Parts: sequence; C-alpha cells; structure tokens
Amino acid sequence: MKRIPVKLLPRTPGRKSETKAMRNKGLIPVEVYGKGVENVHAWIDLKDILKFPHGETFMIEAEIDGGKRVCVLKKIDFGWLGDDPVHVDLYDLSHVKELEIEVPLHFDGKPAGVELGGTFEAVMHTLTVKTSPQNIPERITVDVSSLGLGEALHVRDIKAPEGCLIMDSPEETVAIVLEPEAEQVVEEEEVTEEEAPAPAE
Repeated sequence: MKRIPVKLLPRTPGRKSETKAMRNKGLIPVEVYGKGVENVHAWIDLKDILKFPHGETFMIEAEIDGGKRVCVLKKIDFGWLGDDPVHVDLYDLSHVKELEIEVPLHFDGKPAGVELGGTFEAVMHTLTVKTSPQNIPERITVDVSSLGLGEALHVRDIKAPEGCLIMDSPEETVAIVLEPEAEQVVEEEEVTEEEAPAPAE
C-alpha cells in the first residue's frame, strides 16, 4: 500500500487570529488521534491534501516535532461549496490491531447488458471492511462483465480480500445494469390533399 509522507506544523487550538493567518498561507487544521496515543493539533498544507491518491486507500506518514506517525485518512471536511477542504482527521495506527475502513471499489470489464443497450450504474463506490492495518487493500476489484440487462450485483456476490471481513449488508445493491427505456414511437398520418385543377375558362 502506498505511503504518503507529509510534514505537519504544530497548532494551538482556539487562536482565531492564528487560524485566519495560517489559512491565508494555504494551511488546513488537522487532528491526529487514535487508540492509546496522544491527540495532536496541527496544520497540513493544502498542496499535500491535493496530492492524496483518488480511488484507492493509502497510508500517511505524518512527521511532526521530529517524530513520525503512521495514519490513515479518516475524514476531510469541506466548505459549503463542497470543494474547499476546511478540516482533516488522521487516525493513528500505532496501537491498532484491527479497524473498520472504507475501501474504494473498482469495476472491471464491460457488462454484457451494456452491449445490448443497457446502462451500467454504480450504486456503491466503497465497501467497509474490518481488517488489520497490514491487510488493508488499496481497492477491491469486481468483474462486472457477466452482468446482463436488468441484473444487479449485491454485496453478497463480492469475495472479500484476504484477511478482510466486509461489514456492509449482504443484500445491498452495489451496481446494476438498467434496461433501455421503451421508445414510444408516435406515428402521425399526414393527409395530403391534392389541389383540384382549376376549371378551364
């Protein structure tokens, strides 16, 4: 699994003037916490957040005050527009033997039903698994090439990666191939009347 190194700066919570100044420099508040470890208030550079991989899980090697803490990204809070990170939570794995974590889904293959005019729709984009930090998968790949028209893939159909237990309900729909909408063809009969020839004078 990828490990992303980041450098964090210590932060003193509650100082509004410091918060505004640091935000103007592109720094975002971050909390580092976990089982049996001391919580740390810090700043993380927005540029580092934007470098985080998409579509896969990863670990973060957070360096602060000369020490390193191996974490996973727990949460990013965004501003009201939805695209501006305002707060980050990192979960320290130092004393963690088992955890629940969301793992991205990757759909492989072209569904048979799409070849027949259907539309593939992913209902779920992640699965929650319980596992040890050492067994966290980067992503879960699912072959959807056999899905026909109107057929759905459920959680129960997915094989859990080695060392992982899928926590989502087995009955949840993961993806589906929607049937094409019935085309309603309305035929309008056009009646063309020929002009009668003008009477000879």
